[in-house]
Amino acid sequence: MKRLILASGSPQRKQLLREAGYDFGVQTASIVELSVDFLTLSELTLLNACRKTFAVARTEPEAVVIGADTLVALGTTVFGKPANLEEAHSMLTRLSGRTHEVVTGIALCNFAERRSLSAIVASEVRFRELDTESIARYLRRVDPLQKAGAYAAQIDPETVIDQINGSFTNVVGLPMETVPELLAHFGIHPAIANNQ
Repeated sequence: MKRLILASGSPQRKQLLREAGYDFGVQTASIVELSVDFLTLSELTLLNACRKTFAVARTEPEAVVIGADTLVALGTTVFGKPANLEEAHSMLTRLSGRTHEVVTGIALCNFAERRSLSAIVASEVRFRELDTESIARYLRRVDPLQKAGAYAAQIDPETVIDQINGSFTNVVGLPMETVPELLAHFGIHPAIANNQ
């Protein structure tokens, strides 16, 4: 059985993989996520996911490494992680009452076998109308600084989210409708399935 490594320190991604029954290690990729305006949102998330995955896979060539990158876009404006609470408040104000796109790029690699796979998953999220006070209350409950778009779909979602079209887990940070299919190509299956 090949070892699985998640190339991310994201608590949300770790939790989603755990809940799906996977055994895995964590090794955060020490790269700076790129933010450039000449790539589409899909291209940019996939590029960052590949960079994370390959950075870790070079040091763990026998393992299957999975990396991901999630970004939020309102029209042509891309929202990554806010630098501070003021920027988080500004992001939520702009998303209020509008529909935005959440895109996750996923990359898997096994260096020893010279194999890689990738996928891009997109979801549409419609926000509720938020006033200044409701945004301030939300930011007191949720740490927005490690979250693209400054919100957490898994924490108190009904406060900010009106509707999601597509994968909910994609909005959380790792589309679990797609990930098991990709991992299965490398012979990686949930531990709970192996025990049955």
